[in-house]
Amino acid sequence: MTVAGTIAVDDAMPATELWRRQGMLLGVFMLLILALFARDAVDIASIWWNSSTFGHCLLIPPIFAWMVWQRWPDLSSLNPRAWAPGSIVVAAGAFGWLLGDAAGVALARHLGLVVMLQGSAIALLGPKVVRALAFPIFYMLFMVPFGEELVPPLQTITAKMCMVLLDLVGIPAHIEGVFITTPNGYFEVAEACSGVNFLIAMIAFGALAANLCFASGLRRFAFMLLCIAVPVLANGIRAWGTIYISEFTSIAFAESFDHVVYGWVFFAIVMAIVMAASWPFFDRARDAPWFDAGSLVEPPATTPRPYAVPAAVAAIAAAPLLWSAAIAASGRAPMPSTIVLPEVAGWQRVPLSTRAPWFPHFNGADHRLIGRYRNAVGEEVDLVIVLFAWQAEGKELVGYGQGAVDPASTWAWTADAPAPPAGSAERIVAPGPVTREVVSFYRVGDTTTGNATRVKLETLKLRLFGGNQAAAAVLVSAEQGGEQPARPAIDAFLHSLGPVDRLADDIAASARGG
Repeated sequence: MTVAGTIAVDDAMPATELWRRQGMLLGVFMLLILALFARDAVDIASIWWNSSTFGHCLLIPPIFAWMVWQRWPDLSSLNPRAWAPGSIVVAAGAFGWLLGDAAGVALARHLGLVVMLQGSAIALLGPKVVRALAFPIFYMLFMVPFGEELVPPLQTITAKMCMVLLDLVGIPAHIEGVFITTPNGYFEVAEACSGVNFLIAMIAFGALAANLCFASGLRRFAFMLLCIAVPVLANGIRAWGTIYISEFTSIAFAESFDHVVYGWVFFAIVMAIVMAASWPFFDRARDAPWFDAGSLVEPPATTPRPYAVPAAVAAIAAAPLLWSAAIAASGRAPMPSTIVLPEVAGWQRVPLSTRAPWFPHFNGADHRLIGRYRNAVGEEVDLVIVLFAWQAEGKELVGYGQGAVDPASTWAWTADAPAPPAGSAERIVAPGPVTREVVSFYRVGDTTTGNATRVKLETLKLRLFGGNQAAAAVLVSAEQGGEQPARPAIDAFLHSLGPVDRLADDIAASARGG
């Protein structure tokens, strides 16, 4: 009918017609969002397919569809409708994506995309339907590949658990970071041994099982704690078992045994243990309804301009892309064609060490230089200079895998060291063992820092509001020789080198308009 010259649609139409209309709109706008953010959608799918850590994510969409199908008999009696406040969720996802794009944080972009999809469902189906679908919509968050940031702490926890268990069985062992030495060998709790893949998959499984099997919120919470604790403990026992077996057989046999045990068979055993321990406490009846449909039925209403909310959803989703494109074109000054290492008073260039080749990992950098210096008293240090004309996905100053340790190398982080002003310091180890101390400085805009979060925030500010996006990393490292610590040589070199921010600015002068 027509009122005051505007077009309105009578929502008193049957629920089946409403579902057909709103369902079609939802499908169209979800496809539109996926098309607008195709790069991130493809990235997410690629991670699911290629990473064993996130292989379980391939099951999340069909699980989501199954949960909707389970609820459909009662769901079909509700009246879906456009709901303007739902667009706030779309806006939150769009803003999160923009922050992730500006800071070069893929996780934030991926999360923003999924939140936009969730928001479109909320905006186009309305509050009553969303209450009925609250858990399935929440469960979509598990489509985001998250958790790799847990690898370092999980490596440390696993290594410490191994030490406790080795001590209990009387096997002498020494630990340095994630490296464990026993009378029979030298072991590394590598990234693949951290157990992060099982922990993340177990959290996703636990959330689903908690919704299916428990009615009590307290029991659900306790079950989720169990789903976190058991995989961590089980992984520590598995790693200890590998070392323990090697003491009575050989390292080769222990490794082959670990390869047989470590996999989805191990995960299945962990799941079976958790479910068996929880079974007596299941309190949700098999035939219990998923929601109270009677309390969610609302009287028919008239919705003027039923396509205004979908139009708002489309505009909000497109806004961060337009902003990002406008800023990306500015602030990208050209890099110098060549750069050279500085001459440092009191130090001369010498060949690089051959004990354990070392070079930091900065994927996507425009320039990378390394050189070794020696002073009159025989102290030696390595200087690394890395330049970026700008930062983007795949070329970031800080991030997972970027920095002093190349994940593909034999080097591994062991501990943090006392940080110098405006910098950070860490100790890394290679088989041998060969120990290094590395001091790192990052230069973004007018800021010099060793803090990764500060780097991300400064990058975010430049990418959001414009400015010169050139960035640099300066690393100074020295090998530890026996009982001789590495830090005195580093401190002496930094004193001779002078202010790091001035060095970075001078080398990247043309990128900074100099």
